[in-house]
Amino acid sequence: MTDQPSEPVDEPTAAQATPLVPADPPKVGDFWLDARLTAAASGVVYQAHDDQNTPAMVLLLSEGAAGDAAARDRLAGAVNKLHIDTVLARGGHGQDEGRLGRRFRPEDDDPVGPEDAPLAPWVALAYDGSPAALEEGRRLLAEIDLSWLPNVGRASGPDYQHYWIEQGRPGAWRLWPLPWPGRDDRAGWMSVLASWLLMLLLMCLAVLIAILIFQGSPPQSPPPPVPTSASGSGSPSTASGSPSPQSGSPSPQSGSPSPASGSPSPGTSPTPPSKL
Repeated sequence: MTDQPSEPVDEPTAAQATPLVPADPPKVGDFWLDARLTAAASGVVYQAHDDQNTPAMVLLLSEGAAGDAAARDRLAGAVNKLHIDTVLARGGHGQDEGRLGRRFRPEDDDPVGPEDAPLAPWVALAYDGSPAALEEGRRLLAEIDLSWLPNVGRASGPDYQHYWIEQGRPGAWRLWPLPWPGRDDRAGWMSVLASWLLMLLLMCLAVLIAILIFQGSPPQSPPPPVPTSASGSGSPSTASGSPSPQSGSPSPQSGSPSPASGSPSPGTSPTPPSKL
């Protein structure tokens, strides 16, 4: 009896990743994105890693699906059905409730303004590079946009589609702390410390320059005193500006009565009449 050769078994191949596009965020939550695995109208699945180099598969809802409350609820319901060891973390708008709400990672300490939109929902799953893991990501995307549902009845009329089907860009994301300028990989405590030290050095340099500028300026003398009217230098001259007593004013001999005629002089008081 001869042994029959066994048929070759097709081994699963690793998932094919594609490079990131300019619209993709460099980081979602605590996970740095490495490549794209698959994309749909409801979101994008990325290959990622955290600061401890733990491989992960991050699903981020698209801009249109993140603005739909029903799509956010479908993602939350699908994540709550998964095994707890499969879900590494989750975040975004409306993802902090349910059975796996303990995996939620808030980002309340990030600086935000009143005009900032809520973060798009996302979930990080354990990833081993197998096609089964990629199929899990595709299943979640299909469950969000309801493309897995079979057609009910006979097709007639226009096809149904979501109102946000054309908004396929990745949803709102936030990167904090900021990475080093020109780099989109990791923003560890070393880069944050270096940026703070550089800012302090620039502040000290600016203060030193200001001190040197004010120390090298020549001393300024006080302004001269303002002349008053009593000094005579600033008041108009009597001979040039005011009329002369001889030219315009009447003389005492011509018009005014003399002190001898009976009128008292300005400098003396009238003498009371003597009693007889």
